[in-house]
Amino acid sequence: KLTGLALQPVITPELVQGRVHLKCSYSPRSPEPPVQYRVLWSRLSSPGKREQVHHETTPQSFSYVEMDGVNLRLGDTVFCTVTAFRRGTPEQQSLPEDSKGFYAGIKFLPESLEIAEDGKEHVLTVLSTVPIACPGQDDSCKITLQLSTEDLGKGSRVPGPPDIALSACQVDLLPEPCSGSSCAAATVTVTAVTDFAQDGSRGSRIRAQPAAPRDSLWRAYTPRDVKVTVRDLPTGNCYSFTDPHIITFDGWRYDNYKIGTFLLCRSESRAFEVHVRQWDCGGHRSTTACNCGVAAQ
Repeated sequence: KLTGLALQPVITPELVQGRVHLKCSYSPRSPEPPVQYRVLWSRLSSPGKREQVHHETTPQSFSYVEMDGVNLRLGDTVFCTVTAFRRGTPEQQSLPEDSKGFYAGIKFLPESLEIAEDGKEHVLTVLSTVPIACPGQDDSCKITLQLSTEDLGKGSRVPGPPDIALSACQVDLLPEPCSGSSCAAATVTVTAVTDFAQDGSRGSRIRAQPAAPRDSLWRAYTPRDVKVTVRDLPTGNCYSFTDPHIITFDGWRYDNYKIGTFLLCRSESRAFEVHVRQWDCGGHRSTTACNCGVAAQ
């Protein structure tokens, strides 16, 4: 009986004669008499719907299909479905078994980020799930991705400057042996721009665009965006006003009637400090100083 065969098809990427192929492997037990396999390749055409792109019958425990940029393109999620049957009796067949969907193209890990305006750097990994081919004779084995950011705005607000900064404007994906879901990888760091504005949580996105690829497979491909949500952190306030009344960050109040240049505040965690200059403004009858200058680093 062929009903309990547990074929467990798995899709892996491979370079065959310099061209990107997907390989569907299945691990049958060795039944007698010889068994053949019907392999159906399909791609996700819309949510929940698949479109058949190739099928074949083979005695081998694997099947190849080429990422040709026409039937299978970068950005496709691909499946292979395998059915086993005996050569002389095709009506005796196993139940069809599906592979997991294989996404062919660029992936970002993590797929989305939620970060705060705290100056921390967050590592974003950019990886290709398919091998990088070398179309020319020179050492042009790489795909360069141009990175950009865009503010998504909030409600009806017009999008403004991006809320995030990247450590690089482009990354190079260099070929390496495929391992897991990665055939080439690079990293970039993302930091939230500290704008001192109480503007709530705002959305931005990171875009990646292959820059002038020689390989035709990459020319019409735009990877999915990464959404980044930037969360406000409360901003502290301190004051020095009129004949200087001072209110500290934690709400303590006092007066400073002295004349001179003073350190108003200094951060212990970053290069930031504020100096104030106070001059005599009380005349002969009272000793009073007023703010007349400020310097901030």
